Amino acid sequence: MSIPHRELNDGTSIPAIGFGTYPLRGREGEEAVAAAVAAGYRLLDTAVNYGNEDAVGRGMRASGVDRGELIVQTKLPGRHHGFDATLASFDESRRALGVDTVDVYLIHWPNPSVDRYVETFRAMIRLRDRGLVRTIGVSNFTEEFLTRLHRETGELPAVNQVELHPYFPQQALRAFHAEHGIVTEAWSPLGKNAPVLSEPAITGAAAAHGVTPAQVVLRWHVQLGSVPLPKSRTPRRQRENIDVFGFELTAEEMASITALGRPDGRLFGGDPNSHEEQ
Repeated sequence: MSIPHRELNDGTSIPAIGFGTYPLRGREGEEAVAAAVAAGYRLLDTAVNYGNEDAVGRGMRASGVDRGELIVQTKLPGRHHGFDATLASFDESRRALGVDTVDVYLIHWPNPSVDRYVETFRAMIRLRDRGLVRTIGVSNFTEEFLTRLHRETGELPAVNQVELHPYFPQQALRAFHAEHGIVTEAWSPLGKNAPVLSEPAITGAAAAHGVTPAQVVLRWHVQLGSVPLPKSRTPRRQRENIDVFGFELTAEEMASITALGRPDGRLFGGDPNSHEEQ
């Protein structure tokens, strides 16, 4: 299966869909990652606070696919913000993953009350310039935080991974990303534990195209230009989730799904302006 890529502002690219690994751990996580790679995923998303970097690394190796074909993405936790702490945390992550270099390295949350995300980003720039990280980015950053990074470091992240699903389409932030060449990644792209998949706008499109409601939502992401990161431990579901490039939603279907957005559609209480990650 040929997966399109999204071009990044640093001259590299990532696949248009990736595999989310939270909360897969241990042997289950290893087997799920190996199965996902077999299904065609090449972008693998993990984080220190998922507690599964070791399982993701084992799954990558168990897959038998050459390391150069895989894009491993991990995230720095809040408790490791700061220049020197970032460098030390990175070394821990690559040891856990069993890799020499990390393809995409993100700040997991801005933690504004701590106010160390700018120096943290500077440390990531150092890691990139030393060739230890290919692409640097952030997660859960608002336009305000992104603007400050640019103002104080002279650089913008290549990626911002945020909560994004039909109940929370993040139109204003996506527009800002598009204007500044930042690729949007979507965590919880299917709106976990919410009735997203039973919405008539989605089930109707699924029936019209002969696909599942989940495939409709993931295709919606792809056509928006965001990179969804669905998670499943089931090989059949993994294959379904990645099989979204053989049909296209109409403009009317896209608009109907986006119109499901709610004034405060966050499902997880993670407001970047107040959430503090450890």
